[in-house]
Formats: sequence, C-alpha cells, structure tokens
Amino acid sequence: MSKKLNLMIVFVLLAGLLSACGLQTTNNEQTRQLNISGTGEVYLVPDIAYVYIGTRSEAVEVGDALSQNNQQAQNIAKVLTDMGVDQKDIQTTAFNVYPVQNYGPEGEPMETRFVVENTVFIKVRELQRLGELLDVVVRNGANQINGISFNVEDREQAEADARRLAVIDAKQKAEELAESAGVSLGDLINLNVYSYGNPQPMYESKGGGYSADMSAAPIASGQLLITAEANLTYSIK
Repeated sequence: MSKKLNLMIVFVLLAGLLSACGLQTTNNEQTRQLNISGTGEVYLVPDIAYVYIGTRSEAVEVGDALSQNNQQAQNIAKVLTDMGVDQKDIQTTAFNVYPVQNYGPEGEPMETRFVVENTVFIKVRELQRLGELLDVVVRNGANQINGISFNVEDREQAEADARRLAVIDAKQKAEELAESAGVSLGDLINLNVYSYGNPQPMYESKGGGYSADMSAAPIASGQLLITAEANLTYSIK
C-alpha cells in the first residue's frame, strides 16, 4: 500500500508541474501590437464675443461714489440695450465698495476716499459691431474693459469633425508604418479619442475673422482652432 501511495503522489506532482508549464507558456504568448496617435484640427470663424465692462468711481463720501457709479452703470446699460445686446446676455459679476487711504509726501495719512466698482459680463452676438460697442460704452462712462474673448455658439459639429479627422490621421499613419515595416494590420484592439475643451485662438488669420472699423476700437477676432486626438491600437501579423 505504501508503494502504491508513493506512486500516486509522484503522479500528482508530475501532473501539477506539467499543468504549470502549460499555463506559463500561454501567458508568455503576446499579441504583437502597433500603437499610433493622430490629430484632427478644424478652424472656425468666431461668431460671439465675451467682454467684461466695468465702472470705477471714487469720492470722499461713499454716497457720492455710489451715486456716480450708479449713473455710469445706468448709462452703460442703456447703451448696451440700444445697440441690441439682449438683457439675458448682460450679467453683473462683481460689485465692490472699499476705502482707500491717501498719504502725504512724508508718509503721513491724509483723507480717506471711497471706491465703488461695478463689473458686468456681456455676450456680443453681432461681432461686426463689437468695436463700435466698446467705443460707445467708454464714451458713456465705462472705464474698465477686460478679458475680451471669442467663441463659437454651436461647435458640436466642429468637434465631431475634429474627432473624425483625428481617427483618419491615426489610421493613415498606422497603414504607412505597417507597410514600411513589412507587416499587415490586424484587428483594431483599442480606440481612444480626446477632444480639447476650449477652442484655441489663432491670431494669424487663414481667410477668416474680421477687423472692426478703425474709427472705433480696433478689434480682430481671428480664428478658433478645435483640436482632437485619437489613439489607436492594432494587432499586427
């Protein structure tokens, strides 16, 4: 019995070793792959602009500073609506009141004045009038204009085109590399496409954009660049 038991143990151990060897061979078998990336770019002419317009008033009495600022803000609001800017495209983003301490030539404290600042964020849909609009609001009390930026109202199609071009670019590169290496492309194993969130301004115009009339503020919208990137993985044979 002891001899038979020993033979059974040896058999089990051999079977286990053979099984382990077969599993290792399977794990070591790797599919040959080709990883490639491509880029898609779409140029657009902006059709909207975003601008921060502000008024800043200063006076010895806080009431006087507030009164001056309110008058300036009312003038600007009227100008914006008169020029066709919709109320829904005008939003107050900041309203600040704070004291400013003035000092004499020897560093001695002098009078304290109060500053009132009011900033509105506007969306301009008629870009051909942007320069004129900025000129008019400055003439009517605006003394702070910041952060002019351009965008496209509807860019879904442009983003889809950029993704499609990125995949095409990556596929063409994969085919060229496979031919150069003397191999053939197999199945597409993996595909990842990334779209960049915000379009990038392109200031060297490629036939798009505009310049406002030089009698007003000179504003050029240039072009916007929508970019996408695709990463493809093929098996090769």
